[in-house]
Amino acid sequence: MKTRNQIALAVAGLAVAGLAVWAFQPRPVAVETAQVTRGAFEQTVSDDGKTRVRERYVVSAPLGGRIERSGLKAGDPVEAGQVVAVLTPAAPAFLDARTARELAERVGAAEAQQLRARAEVARVSAQRDQAKADSDRQAKLAQGGFVSPTAREQAELALRTAERTLEAANFAQQAAQHEVQQARAALVRYKSGEAGAKWEVTSPVKGSVLRVVQESEGAVALGAALIEIADPRSLEATVDILSQEAVSVRPGMPARIELGAGVPPLAARVRRVEPAAFTKISALGVEEQRVNVVLDFAEPIDKVQTVGDAFRVEAHIVTWRVEDAVKVPVGALFRDGEGWAVFGVDGGRAAKRAVKVPRRNGVEALVEEGLKPGETVVVYPSDALKDGSRVTVRGR
Repeated sequence: MKTRNQIALAVAGLAVAGLAVWAFQPRPVAVETAQVTRGAFEQTVSDDGKTRVRERYVVSAPLGGRIERSGLKAGDPVEAGQVVAVLTPAAPAFLDARTARELAERVGAAEAQQLRARAEVARVSAQRDQAKADSDRQAKLAQGGFVSPTAREQAELALRTAERTLEAANFAQQAAQHEVQQARAALVRYKSGEAGAKWEVTSPVKGSVLRVVQESEGAVALGAALIEIADPRSLEATVDILSQEAVSVRPGMPARIELGAGVPPLAARVRRVEPAAFTKISALGVEEQRVNVVLDFAEPIDKVQTVGDAFRVEAHIVTWRVEDAVKVPVGALFRDGEGWAVFGVDGGRAAKRAVKVPRRNGVEALVEEGLKPGETVVVYPSDALKDGSRVTVRGR
């Protein structure tokens, strides 16, 4: 064989061998990466809820009779003492002892409610005074640098919440006083036997009409609901959460309330966790035990012009928070025995790293050991990725 042919065969063999080596060499695994960051980390309990007015007053018929057609519509403003309904009482054929007793008991119940409202005003007023003293004290300490800005903001938030609670208590006291007056007047009118005169039913408080229950003219019974009145800007939010999540929620915890697209979340605070749970059927047909949590808005909602009673909201209750934490996306974590691990990226290769993550939420995990801010980790690692595997980042 000629030398030229021998050289050609040798070159061809080397080329085939090189191609074989290249073909069987492990290919880099395409991965997505993210950075380990430092910042605030929080755990939240999130669920849907709805708004509701803090104090709703249902104006009822003080006497049985016939009501005239109402000219009020939902959303109309009303003043305290304004006539909201006109009744023509039915003339009693004789002094019915049972009806007289019912009216007398109605007066007693109204007076008891008035006493309860007075006691509530006194209690809430004391809480407001204490919150004001705490806020003033925190403000002085903050000027000297003895407390953090967060503690001062919490004291100011507690004061605003106490002031709103006092406003609601005064609202309830006014309504209770009006109820007593109406009940006493109805009893006097019934005992006098006066018939034919029109009875004007007035609003106990200043607010807006939420709903006209009895809009058309017709007969109404004693105590029948006629109209609902409230201040539509005095709102709170209620959210039902799973009972196993409710055990970690306490009154006073901060929260965020999302009203809808294009509206920034509003700060809120947990006022009450109701003590009794109830059963609710989920969208998947599963029975769940849920608990109602009542939230107070911690900032004015006047800038949101369209929110009202029974609007849907999404609430996020912060159950735990730390300001300075090392965080990693939860998509980077995977189980490694009894613990957790991630794949870091170093020199174009994957390196398995054991990490300690005591807390997680739906997006991030708090890292105590194993990672430092600025390091790169693989998110959503596939089964093809091993320790030491060559990697290539998608999109590069």
